[in-house]
Amino acid sequence: MRLGSVRALSLGAHDSGKLGGEVVKAFSYLRVSGLGQVDRDGFTRQRETIQKYADSNDIEIIEEFRDEGVPGKTEMADRPGLALLLSRLETNGVRLVIVEISDRLARDTVVNELIVREFQKLGVKVISASGGVDLTAGDDQNPTAKLIRQILAAVAEFDRCIIILKTKAARDRVRAKNGKCEGRWAYGKKPGEEFVLATILQLAHNGHFAEYIARYLNDQGAKTRYGKTWNSGTIWKIIARNKQASLKQKGCSL
Repeated sequence: MRLGSVRALSLGAHDSGKLGGEVVKAFSYLRVSGLGQVDRDGFTRQRETIQKYADSNDIEIIEEFRDEGVPGKTEMADRPGLALLLSRLETNGVRLVIVEISDRLARDTVVNELIVREFQKLGVKVISASGGVDLTAGDDQNPTAKLIRQILAAVAEFDRCIIILKTKAARDRVRAKNGKCEGRWAYGKKPGEEFVLATILQLAHNGHFAEYIARYLNDQGAKTRYGKTWNSGTIWKIIARNKQASLKQKGCSL
């Protein structure tokens, strides 16, 4: 999925949880911050929490909207799932949206308020399934409810900052120990690659071109990190990277 990809799912009628009263139709909204979370349990956990709340309150979730790989600070213009949800609310007649928790709307107080105002304009309630809090309650005539909503948004923003700080600290520890944290390791840094790297650099030092080095390694049965045959492009990149690293150590630059 691309950054900010969106999916709307039509859901069948759900009969459990009815207590004899009229069943209210609702939409659900789900969001995960990173694309790496899409295939993990983030969406499953959110969906189950929302459905549990719906079952307990005579609510039927008729459609699901979700944003994949959209951070909590992202504004409405860059949230295709949320935009589609708002568009559907304008024509569908549904006046209830359920999210797992308040920070699924936003982890930024200002962004959260702007999103809430859009729902308020449509006369739509947004309920947090974790606690049953009406996230759209409160305006200038109801300052207490508005304050509660803003406190929830501020706490979510604070949590985001703490997560960022913890992540940075963890990366700094890994970087201090291993010399690297993010990204792929350069060829030659992993066990078993030292000899092949030395061969590549020695042949290059002797004046051989990348095409010759790739052919030589393939003739010797050597494989790349991913078990493939060598090509001149890969050889050239390895030589260039090591040349640049050597120049940096000498205080020079390419």
